[in-house]
Amino acid sequence: MEGPRIYFTIPVFGGININETEVNLVIVTLLLLIASLVLTHKLEKIPRKKTQILAEKIVITIDNLVEQTMGRRYANFAPFIMTIFASSIFGSLIGVVGLRSTTQDFNTTLAWSLATAFFIHYIGFKYSGFLGYLKSFAEPVAFLTPINLIGIVTTPMSMSLRHFGNVLGGSIIMSLIYTALGSLSAMIHLPIPILEAGIPAILSLYFDLFSGCMQAFIFTMLTMVYISNTGPSDDIPA
Repeated sequence: MEGPRIYFTIPVFGGININETEVNLVIVTLLLLIASLVLTHKLEKIPRKKTQILAEKIVITIDNLVEQTMGRRYANFAPFIMTIFASSIFGSLIGVVGLRSTTQDFNTTLAWSLATAFFIHYIGFKYSGFLGYLKSFAEPVAFLTPINLIGIVTTPMSMSLRHFGNVLGGSIIMSLIYTALGSLSAMIHLPIPILEAGIPAILSLYFDLFSGCMQAFIFTMLTMVYISNTGPSDDIPA
């Protein structure tokens, strides 16, 4: 498997390469922006348009998911969770139309994981204070402190590698299947590469659609759990 292609180089600071992932991230961002503008165009107090009804259904679903998983105290994280979830799904599904999935680049999932890590520590400092949060790394016993400190690095790394590895693994499998079916079509002298058009399309439903959506859901669930576990729950006064 080759990395993302470099489209052009900006001649500043020694040359900044603009690669395939960055271009596709811009495309995904524009798609999300267009979808948001369409769904929220001319909102009404009493929704009658299907687009507004759909928009409100999405917002309510995410709000309920955040509240049930993290608690009402963390309701303001709903936009962040929705952004990661939508970016992950769209970033994976653009592979269906022949573009390279943005989640095939480790830098993409690592950036999301680092953002999650920032909020994990922000919540810890906010509710426990500086010294209180530092003391939490010595719990439940002091000799586990080095292991708990290692978790600062391993948490974002494990999240990013899990998402990246699953998407990349599916892409590699699909590439191998295309190559094998292409060779089989040539071997049996098919005038039309039916095998390459039929079987991969079925498998793509799993690797591109189901797996992409599943990884987005897992990543956002882990994000909510890690952030909410750092601070107090709803039944504990702040």
